[in-house]
Amino acid sequence: MKSNDWVHSFRHSSPYINAHRGRTVVLTIGGDAIAGDNLINIIHDITLLSSLGVRLVVAFGARPQIQARLDSAGQSSSFHRGLRVTREHQLPLVLEAIGGLRSYLESQLSMGLVNSPMHNARIRVSSGNYVAARPVGVLDGVDFGYTGRVRRVDVTGIEKLLELGHIVLLPPLGYSPTGDAFNLSYEDVGSQVAAALQAEKLIIFTGHQGVLDEQDGLIRELTVRQASERLAANQVSGHDADLLRAACDACVKGVRRAHIISYNTDGALLEELFTRDGSGTLVSGDHYEQIRQARVEDIGGIVELIQPLEEQGILVRRSRELLETEIDRFVVAERDGTIVGCAALYHYPQEQAGELSCFAVNPSYRRAGRGDDILAMVEKLARGQGIERLFVLTTQTEHWFRERGFQLAPVESLPGPKLASYNTQRNSKVFVKALT
Repeated sequence: MKSNDWVHSFRHSSPYINAHRGRTVVLTIGGDAIAGDNLINIIHDITLLSSLGVRLVVAFGARPQIQARLDSAGQSSSFHRGLRVTREHQLPLVLEAIGGLRSYLESQLSMGLVNSPMHNARIRVSSGNYVAARPVGVLDGVDFGYTGRVRRVDVTGIEKLLELGHIVLLPPLGYSPTGDAFNLSYEDVGSQVAAALQAEKLIIFTGHQGVLDEQDGLIRELTVRQASERLAANQVSGHDADLLRAACDACVKGVRRAHIISYNTDGALLEELFTRDGSGTLVSGDHYEQIRQARVEDIGGIVELIQPLEEQGILVRRSRELLETEIDRFVVAERDGTIVGCAALYHYPQEQAGELSCFAVNPSYRRAGRGDDILAMVEKLARGQGIERLFVLTTQTEHWFRERGFQLAPVESLPGPKLASYNTQRNSKVFVKALT
């Protein structure tokens, strides 16, 4: 790495740092990852996220550790539908393995050695009975015994700890009102807790780089629909399929994004959160909400969205006829069949420039990151068209664009055709963002 590369990387990570501060992120980490050589680096990254103001919940698994404890006691163990069958006489051994692992993780998260990334970190870790469970029962004639599923999450209890800045550590255990303890799937715990908390993100660690295609190439992005199709076609199998189902389930229930990343790659967590391309596979919901190319049938929704802004003089007036001719330049955010955001991209090939225009978000959704999602979509389309710089003309939202990497530029920097049509009476300010 060149001597100043870290400066460039750090500066470009600041928008992501600001975006994640105060947001809830749920991490799921299996027993294999805890036993792996890269655990200490993952621990360092978790504490770094906490120190940056990210509200963290860590759901951990203990399958290899449970298996080792059962083996040492001479106990056999069986699986069905990817779940361990937990007999009553085996439950004390399961609790022993999980309890030992919880203590180990707490000790690692508490470490503050000099010359380590955690020196003076003062991380507080809390755990408890925040997950209520029910027994799986009998499936296909198999009695799962004390293996359970998540029944309810104590959202209020977890939120209070997060508000205090604690990392909440959740073992693969759940409890019932009758006083029974149940062995849970950590994927189920992570997914259900993320959904109950309406977390910003669910991060799932796996042994691979992410979800792989048939040629073992990394799939960067999947919608829930695409992921479900791959699962139905058995293109993802085994434990990887369980992880992908957990990601899909969380997204369907309101988690904005799920990320599947490698626990073997040093820094994968930070790269996924603080760089544009990430390190693994992003899974996003598409049944609940989606950002997509606009269609002719969206024109009515776009008009309804932008008309109040046109009347306030924030947006330039556009006729329905103009929208019809330029609809292929628009992207929209759709939620449950309603257009809640839109933007248009105009390409100036000779200058390798693009204009972000007619950018609008329904007021009810402006604080939920819809504008950032639309901007990310426009930037992705712009890069695909070879656009090297994106510019916007604004009279009201200067600071919003500045916070996202746009810089004030003189009007004379506009592409020739745009400069010729510039409305001096509106006196819009020009902001430019480099996309290279």
